[in-house]
Amino acid sequence: MKSQLNSLIEGLNLIQRDEELMARVEKVIDEIVKALSSNLPILVFGNGGSASDALHISAELVGKFKINRKSQNVLCLNSNVSVMTAWANDFDFESIYSRQVEAHGFAGGVCWGISTSGNSKSVVNALIMAKELGMTTIGFTGESGGEVRQFSDLLVNVPSKETPRIQELHLPIYHYICEKVEEKISI
Repeated sequence: MKSQLNSLIEGLNLIQRDEELMARVEKVIDEIVKALSSNLPILVFGNGGSASDALHISAELVGKFKINRKSQNVLCLNSNVSVMTAWANDFDFESIYSRQVEAHGFAGGVCWGISTSGNSKSVVNALIMAKELGMTTIGFTGESGGEVRQFSDLLVNVPSKETPRIQELHLPIYHYICEKVEEKISI
């Protein structure tokens, strides 16, 4: 347990010292606020544990993080099991999110894909579709950024190559984003 905690603490310290990463996180907040201020959608999604993180993010922004306020236009694409399984069954898994981005995305909205490896085809394909629609694309990944890097306007790649550490390092960043977005939209 101590080695896991030490690894997490080291990662958090690296994030705290990475001024470029911190600046990108602030830009993520600005882009989300800009879209929500125009009632444009924030589409968030991922696979496996990242799908759970996407659900968590959408719950914080649709419901509330700390402040009672108006609900926001945030949609977690991996929450619609019927769409995902029907599409994957009839076509393929790699387009389960791009199909939904095509349905729900609008220019000026935000498409937020989470992939610890950065190489999840369903996430990459959704970001490609979002760029075609004129959406701002945000990628949350591990250290390398993987293929998600090239399709993200804003990449938040945390300093780890291990899936559990990447997910643990994403969480405080998500919470910070939710807190700051909520503060700015409640003014």
